[in-house]
Amino acid sequence: RVAAPLARQSTSTMTRAFYKPVPATEGCATPKTAIFAESRRDQHPSQRFSTQIFQNSRRFRRAAGSSSRVAQDILTVNAVAPAVIFGGGRVGQALKEMGEGQDVILKRHDPWPEDAPEGPIFVATRNDALDAVIEKVPEDRREDLVFMQNGMLGPYLKEKGLENATQVLVYFAVAKLGDDPTDGVTDMNPEGLTAANGKWAKAAAERFKNKGLSCKVLNKEDFDAAMFEKLIWISSFMLVGARHPGATVGDVEKNYTGEVSNLMTELADAVSKFEGVKFGPQLPERLCAYARSVAHFPTAVKEFEWRN
Repeated sequence: RVAAPLARQSTSTMTRAFYKPVPATEGCATPKTAIFAESRRDQHPSQRFSTQIFQNSRRFRRAAGSSSRVAQDILTVNAVAPAVIFGGGRVGQALKEMGEGQDVILKRHDPWPEDAPEGPIFVATRNDALDAVIEKVPEDRREDLVFMQNGMLGPYLKEKGLENATQVLVYFAVAKLGDDPTDGVTDMNPEGLTAANGKWAKAAAERFKNKGLSCKVLNKEDFDAAMFEKLIWISSFMLVGARHPGATVGDVEKNYTGEVSNLMTELADAVSKFEGVKFGPQLPERLCAYARSVAHFPTAVKEFEWRN
């Protein structure tokens, strides 16, 4: 009774229907006999989303027949949670392209949408826009924020009561608006360097993988070490590059290797001493390997209060 009219709809329409539960319809004894199942509350949000699609596809096969085109179409749906995306720049647009067409993208002065998806809220803006973004998001949705900025955000997020918010260390690069992102893999880290931690970490990883990008889901201790490594990299390479006007990241890695390596080692020793962070072996070598993968990037000291 429920499946028949849905079977006549397009796949995109049915996909949208998955994102909202529906009550039991007339003639159905309980909501369990409807197409939509109530997902388990003890599952991670991204797991609940995947489970719902799987359960729905099984019910469609039973209702419409395993050979039907409807069942086949549903099985091809990727479990990428629909999201709100703050930021219309290179990274924001790339995030939208990684989705399944159900995302809402917001620019700085756009109001919060009443029909915002109940998924992650990616913040792909400059650091100086964070106050305005957080203020715009309803308080009961702020736990869904996913911060993707460079720098040490921990003290800032704690001040905002968001110390447990999801964070992503973005190592993929988008050369210009509309380009496909290039994954952050190196000759020393072929598995990729992008990492995430928090409530929506798995959902972020699934979104990135939808475009063939790597992403590690880390515990808090390992994520903090990775965050400091990237902070050390960007602080060191940008500062050394600024000392040598016109130098790119590749120039610093090739021509000023000793200078930048000494600075990274000094910063890592300080972080280990004062923050208790344990870094993996060959830190300067690994960070120089990343520099080779983005050798064309320019160097400049900016967002100083966040990075140094």
